[in-house]
Amino acid sequence: MTVIGSRGSDLALWQARHVRDLLAECAGLAADIRVIQTAGDRLQDAQLTTLEGKGFFTKEIEEALLGGEIDLAVHSHKDLPTQAPLGLVVAAVPQRGPVEECLVARPQAWDDAAPGVPLREGALVGTGSPRRASQLLALRSDLRTADLRGNVPTRVGKVAQGRYDAILLARAGLVRLGLEVAPLRLHVFDPDVFVPAPAQGALAVQLRAEESRRAGDEALAQAVARIHHLPSARAVAAERLLLAALEGGCNLPLGAHAVVLGDGIRLTATLGLPGGGVRRCVVEADDPASAARAARRALTA
Repeated sequence: MTVIGSRGSDLALWQARHVRDLLAECAGLAADIRVIQTAGDRLQDAQLTTLEGKGFFTKEIEEALLGGEIDLAVHSHKDLPTQAPLGLVVAAVPQRGPVEECLVARPQAWDDAAPGVPLREGALVGTGSPRRASQLLALRSDLRTADLRGNVPTRVGKVAQGRYDAILLARAGLVRLGLEVAPLRLHVFDPDVFVPAPAQGALAVQLRAEESRRAGDEALAQAVARIHHLPSARAVAAERLLLAALEGGCNLPLGAHAVVLGDGIRLTATLGLPGGGVRRCVVEADDPASAARAARRALTA
C-alpha cells in the first residue's frame, strides 16, 4: 500500500485526501495517509518572521520521504522552499484551486463605502504575512495590523471572538474546508489587485528523485504523472522562479500571480518596500523563466 505523508491540520488532510482520490481515479492507485508533525505545527505561537531557516512546514515530511517511511508527500506548494532537497523532486502539480485572498471581518467593522478595503477607519487586521501586511497598508494606510497564527478555523474563530476586526487568509482554505463564515462578512479580492503568494492555491506532490528511488518508485512516478496539470504547473513555475530570483522565502513581502495565455504567461507581481509602500509590475513573456526574469528586473530597477 502506498503511503502519503501529510501534516495533520484539517486543510493539510483535505489536500492529502484530494491527491489520494485523484490517484485512485486517474491511476487506480490505493494509498493510506500518514500524519507527520512539522516544526511549524509545534511552534503555533511563534511569529514566522522571527524564525530562522526554511521548510517550517515541510522538512520533517521530506526527511520521512528520503528515509523511506512514506512513498510520496503532499504539500501546499507555497510552503516549499524554492531549492528542493537533494534526492527529492516535485513530480506533479494537480489542477490549481482558488488563488484569491479573502478578508473575513466582524459586521461592526464593515464599511461598504470605504475605498479599497471594506473596513471602517482604523480597523485591526490579523495577519502573520509581511506580504499581506504591506499590500493591505498600501491600499489603506489607516488600517492596523497584528500578528496572527493558527489553522483556518482557529483564525476565523479569533475574529468571531472579537480579538481582531478582520483577518486576511487564502480563499482556498475556506473553499476546501467548506467553511461558512456567516454572520461574519467576507470579501474576495481580485488577485491582480491584492496579489497572492507565489503558488497560492496549488499543491505539490513530491517523490524521491531518480538517484534516490527504491523498489516500486518508477511505477509510482508514472501514476503520479497522470494527475499533473500542465497549465497550473507553468503558472506556479513563473511565480516560484521569481521568488527564487529574489532569493526569498516566506518572509519576503512578494506577491506573484501568473496566468497562462495560450503559449505565453502574464505575471503580476508586487514587492513590499522597506520604508513602506509596494512596487508593482505586470509582464508578459513566452515562458515561465522569461516572465520571472522580466518581473525581477521591473521590481528591482
